[in-house]
Amino acid sequence: MMPRMIRFSAGAVLLVYLVFLAGCAATPVGVNKVSPRESYQGVYANPLNPGVLSDPSKFVLNRYDLLKQFEKEPEAAIAALHEKALHDDRGDILYTLAECSYLYGSQLIDSYQKKKQQLAPDYFLLSALYSSYFVQGERSKQLLSIFDPRASTAVDIYNFGLWQAFATGDTEGLVLKSAERKLPTGSISIALDTSQFPWEMEEFEKFLPANQYAVRGVYVRNRTAGIGLPLIAIRKNSGKRIAGGQAAAVTAILRVEGGLAALSAGTARAALEIYSTQDTSTVYTKDGTAVPLESDLTAPMAYMLEGSKLFDLGLMSFLGREPNKIPDGLYMTEPYRPGKVPVVFVHGTASNPVWWVEMFNTLRFDPLIREKYQFWYFVYSSNKIVVSSAAELQDALRNKVATLDPQQKDPALQQMVVVGHSQGGLLTKLTVVDTGENLVRALTGKDLEALEMPEESKARVRRLLVLKPLPFVKGVIFLSTPHRGSFQSKSWNRGLVRWLVKLPATMVKNSLEYYDYMTDDVKKLMGGTKTFFTSADGMSPGNPLLKALAEIPLAPGVRGHSIIAVKTDGDPKLGNDGVVEYSSAHLGGMASELIVHSDHSSQLNPLAIDEVRRILIESLTVSSLSN
Repeated sequence: MMPRMIRFSAGAVLLVYLVFLAGCAATPVGVNKVSPRESYQGVYANPLNPGVLSDPSKFVLNRYDLLKQFEKEPEAAIAALHEKALHDDRGDILYTLAECSYLYGSQLIDSYQKKKQQLAPDYFLLSALYSSYFVQGERSKQLLSIFDPRASTAVDIYNFGLWQAFATGDTEGLVLKSAERKLPTGSISIALDTSQFPWEMEEFEKFLPANQYAVRGVYVRNRTAGIGLPLIAIRKNSGKRIAGGQAAAVTAILRVEGGLAALSAGTARAALEIYSTQDTSTVYTKDGTAVPLESDLTAPMAYMLEGSKLFDLGLMSFLGREPNKIPDGLYMTEPYRPGKVPVVFVHGTASNPVWWVEMFNTLRFDPLIREKYQFWYFVYSSNKIVVSSAAELQDALRNKVATLDPQQKDPALQQMVVVGHSQGGLLTKLTVVDTGENLVRALTGKDLEALEMPEESKARVRRLLVLKPLPFVKGVIFLSTPHRGSFQSKSWNRGLVRWLVKLPATMVKNSLEYYDYMTDDVKKLMGGTKTFFTSADGMSPGNPLLKALAEIPLAPGVRGHSIIAVKTDGDPKLGNDGVVEYSSAHLGGMASELIVHSDHSSQLNPLAIDEVRRILIESLTVSSLSN
């Protein structure tokens, strides 16, 4: 008898096959285990990072059966969703429109077709508008929770959307001007508002998105979170200027008037407002709510230092072999602001102002410091004798104050703080002491009038050695300053420096002119031969001028502070920073003294920088400018 045949339908065979596969493969619906980092990236994925729609936006698109359409026809899906938003008061539609518009704009940018690329700014502008409507609660009665990640993402899309929304020109930089913008889902009239901008727009050559650049060379990039597009505002002819202030930290915001319906009808309006974030950190809504501005205070500084001639100042300049060096003088890092106290940085030997960048970058990030202080720097040829450079610093400060405030109406200029590193600290002290005849006697053994020299020579000596304190300097900060000389400035080192250094003929002549009037001890210190002087001679531990200067107290009303670097172990008061010993850097009568573990470049030390901040904050309470 034949066995009975069993017949199976095709559906049953397929079912058996699927059951078999289930035992050896993943199910169509299930889970995969991921790391915390992968989980975070998935939960908070959006068009900004890693360039995909978020789950909440996918939910909204799927609700209206637009998810697949967006993948194939983004423009049509956005238009359809915009129409839904006009009649549906759920705010999640606006957020989804912001994401979709930004993502589609990014896809257009990457297109090989120029016509499509030209459409991208319009979709980026739409993303900013939809984000603004969403955050403001347009067409929605739902209040955003601070725990809702869509709130912060919407602000980010707004900020980055503005960046690319105004990239409508053919040249580098953004086009910031009044314009009528016809958009895929409506139109809007944009008016440029510079009423809060402290400069004329015509002063600037271009405005660059700060986020377009990565910054190098500083420990921290200082940015504040808020609304708006951080910009680097480049002044005209900045490439030909070596003074500070060529680039300003600026933020642009788009203040929208008129809701979604007005956008569709073409009656929406907006103001493109420009702010200096050096001066303004907060804007206000119509109801008086304070909103912080997004800012980037480091990028403008770093941008202008790219390829700057300031880096050429240093050893070659010290040796006098820099034919095209930046002229000596006082420079400002920003345009003069009445009511802000100047802080003047004075660099050291074979150095340049770039060594202050870390301190400047950190100090300016502090809101109170930024509000109350402005920063200048002094450039000088550090191979010259100290008193010569000090006289140039005094002249530069006097002239600047007289030029900026001839009638002395700005009390902030009368509270100046000078910060000097190394040799710069010696120049700094010479701005706040009454030397009388002390320095003249230290070098010649006589008072000036007793010296038998031509009146012209006496006038030069008086300018260099008989000094009065500058009345507008009320605070000084010394960093790694060799008040009693540097142990590295030995006689053989000075001889080598004299052999290497090339000084202008007039400087050599003036230097040799006074040799015969010096005491025998000073001549012996110089090697017993008639030769010219350099700053290396001036910082010799045996220099009687330094010894005399170290004993002269600061002028009444001037607060002095010492920051002393020691890199050696053991008792810091027996140590040194590799160039200056503690015993040389220490001065009695200071309002404060801080020892930091550092080499001679203490102006880069974070603890030293924080101490300068503390001193500046304290100075505000001492002066009448704290309110």
